[in-house]
Amino acid sequence: MCLLLLAWSVVALAGPTPTDAQRQAATEVAEAIQYGSYAEVTLDDAWSKRAFKRLLDVLDDQRAYLLQRDVDDFSDLDTTLDDAVEDGDLDRVYAFYSRYQERVEARLQWLVSHVDQGIDYTYTGNERLALDRKDSPWAGSEEALDALWSKRLENAALTLSLNDQTPKQIQKTLHDRYTNQLNRVRQTNAEDVLVLLMAAVTGTVDPHTEYLSPQQGESFDIQMRLSLEGIGALLQNDGEYVKVSSLVPGGPADKSGVLQPADRIVAVGQGNDGDMVNVVGMRLDQVVELIRGPKGSTVRLDIIPAKAVDVTRTQQVKITRDTVKLEDQAAHSKVEEVQRDGETHKIGIITVPAFYVDFDAWQAGETDYRSTTRDVAKEIAKLKAQNVEGIVLDLRNDGGGALQEANSMIGLFIDRGPTVQVRDARGRINLYGDTDAGVAYDGPLAVLVNRLSASASEIFAGAIQDYGRGLVIGSRTFGKGTVQTLSDLSHGQIKLTRAKFYRISGESTQNRGVEPDILFPSLIDPDEIGESALDNALPWDRVRPVQYRLYGQPWRYLETLQDRHDKRVANDPDFVYLEKQAQLIKRLREQQTSISLNAEQRKREMDAQETEQLALENQRRRALGLEPLKSWVDARDRSANSDAEADTSDKGDKGSKEDKGDKADDVEPIDRAELQETSQILLDYAQLMRKPPAS
Repeated sequence: MCLLLLAWSVVALAGPTPTDAQRQAATEVAEAIQYGSYAEVTLDDAWSKRAFKRLLDVLDDQRAYLLQRDVDDFSDLDTTLDDAVEDGDLDRVYAFYSRYQERVEARLQWLVSHVDQGIDYTYTGNERLALDRKDSPWAGSEEALDALWSKRLENAALTLSLNDQTPKQIQKTLHDRYTNQLNRVRQTNAEDVLVLLMAAVTGTVDPHTEYLSPQQGESFDIQMRLSLEGIGALLQNDGEYVKVSSLVPGGPADKSGVLQPADRIVAVGQGNDGDMVNVVGMRLDQVVELIRGPKGSTVRLDIIPAKAVDVTRTQQVKITRDTVKLEDQAAHSKVEEVQRDGETHKIGIITVPAFYVDFDAWQAGETDYRSTTRDVAKEIAKLKAQNVEGIVLDLRNDGGGALQEANSMIGLFIDRGPTVQVRDARGRINLYGDTDAGVAYDGPLAVLVNRLSASASEIFAGAIQDYGRGLVIGSRTFGKGTVQTLSDLSHGQIKLTRAKFYRISGESTQNRGVEPDILFPSLIDPDEIGESALDNALPWDRVRPVQYRLYGQPWRYLETLQDRHDKRVANDPDFVYLEKQAQLIKRLREQQTSISLNAEQRKREMDAQETEQLALENQRRRALGLEPLKSWVDARDRSANSDAEADTSDKGDKGSKEDKGDKADDVEPIDRAELQETSQILLDYAQLMRKPPAS
C-alpha cells in the first residue's frame, strides 16, 4: 500500500501541470458561462456537484478504471470545483487527472502482460459481460476491476475469434491495441487535461456550449470554411466510443452511403492495407486526426452499425477522402411519377441538403452568388415548366446552416410575413420575416423531414406548418432550437449558446423538434440521435405568438389523408419492412443488456437475432419480386452499399422487378418508400383541395 501511494505521489509530481495561460482560460470560461449563456448559470456548490459528476463521466464513463477510494480522495472537488475554475486554481483537478492516468496506465500494462502470456481461452463458461456500466457503483478494490477486465479481455478475444482470427493473430491484435492505447495515454499533456476539464464545465450548461483549445479552434475554422479534407462526418463522444452524429451533405461519407448517423467507430486504418488502430477509449480530437487526411487518400473504418443489435460484431467500410464543395450541397430536383387510376401524375421533388450561401461572393457584392433560396427558386421554375401537380421539399438529413436562407426560402412560398422569433438571454425577442412581395410557388406543397432535419430545416418546416401553407410529413425532427456564437479567449475559444428559436406560433423547436402532420416510422432511435438524447439539453417552452395570416387549412384534410396513407402502406412491402424493422431493433436492443462469453451461446444468440432480421428482409424482397438473400451478412453489405450504387434516375411507380430493372435491388428501401408515399399523400392533398370538405 505504501509503495502504491508513493507511485501516486510520483505521478502527481511528474504528471501534467497547468500553465498560466490555461489557468487564465479557465477563469474566462467561468465568466463566459455565467454572464454570456442563454441558460442561467451560477457557480456554487450545487453547480460543483454537477460538474464533478460530469468530470467523472468524462474520464471514466463505464466505471472501469477508478476505484471508490480514488473518488473519495478527491471528493473535496464536489464542492470546490466552482472555486477552482473561477480562480484558475487547477492544481487539485490536475492531480485528480494524474491519479486517473496512473490507473489507466496500470490497467493497460496489466492487459498487455496478460495478452503476452498467451490467448488460451476455451470460451465454454457461463459468464456474461454487461454492456453498459454507466450506473454501476465504483469498484471497491483492484481485484474487482481485475475481474471486470478479465471478462472484457475474454470478450475482446472471443469477438476476434468469431471473426476467424487464430489465437496467434488474436494475441498480436490485442497486444498492438493495448500498447497503442498505452502510448497515447502517456503522451497526454497539460492542454489535453484542460480540454477534458472544460468539457465537464461547459457540459453542465447545455450540449452546444464548448471550450475549444487553440488547436481545436483551428480545426473548427477549417470545418466552417468547408475545406476540411476528410470524410465529411461530424463525430461526438458516446461513452468509450466515438459516434457519428451527422454527415455533411455532399461529403464523401454521405455520397458513399457506407456510414450512417449513430454508427460507432471501433478502429481506423490508413490506405487499403494499413494497420487498423483501435480507437475505443481514444479522445475525440485524436480520432478526428486519424480520420482526416489528404484528398484522394483512403481511410478504412471498423464500425458498429447503428442498426446492429450485436454490438460486438463490426463491419469494415472504406471511404475516399475529399473536400466538400458548395456545388455538392446544392439543391436539386426531379419529377416523381405517380400512377393512379390509369393516369400518370407528376410530383416535383426538390432536395435541399443544407441551407447554404456563398458569403464571400455575397459580401463582395456579386449579383449571381449561390444560395439555397436562389437555387430552389430555379428548381421551382423548372418543375412548374413540367406542369407538376405539387412540390415536395425534401429536407431529410438537412442539418441546417444559414438562418438567413431559411428565412428567405420561406418567402418563396408566402407573400410577406414573419418567419421566426429569436429570444436572447435577457428575454428580448427579435422577429425575422420575409419582406419581399410575391411568391415563387403557390401550389400544393409538402415538406419531408426526418430525425436528422435540424435547426434551419426545423424553422422552415415549422413556418410552413404554422402558416397552413403545406403538409409536414416524415418523422419528428432533431430538436436543435438554439443559437451559438464563437468568441476568442486569451487562450482558445468558447462556443456559447446565446439565444433560442421560436416558431411564429410561439412554440420552441428546441428539444421536441417539429412533429409531422403525417408520421412515418423511423429506424433512427430518438434515444440515440436528437437534442433530447443529449445531456443537459435546454427544455422546450414557448413565447407569445405573433400575428400572421393562414394560407390554408391542411388540418381539415388530415383525417382523410391519414386514412388513405394507412391503407396504402398496409400493403407496401417497404413500409411494412420499415415498421417491423424499427420494432424488431428496439425489442432486441432492450433485451440485450449483456453478452455471453460462451462461444456457442454467443453464436446461438447472434444467429437467432440475424435469423429474425433476415426473415424480415426476405419478406420485403419476395413482395417486391426480388431474390431472397441467403444470409444477414449479404443484407447488411447490400444495405451499406445501396446508396452508392443506387440509380439516380426517376424510378416512377412501384412495380415488378422487370418494371424496375436490376437497380431495384440496390435502391435504399427507406428513401424510395418515403419519397413515393409522400408524393402519394401530396397528390391526395392536391385533389382534396380542389374539392373542399363540407363545413
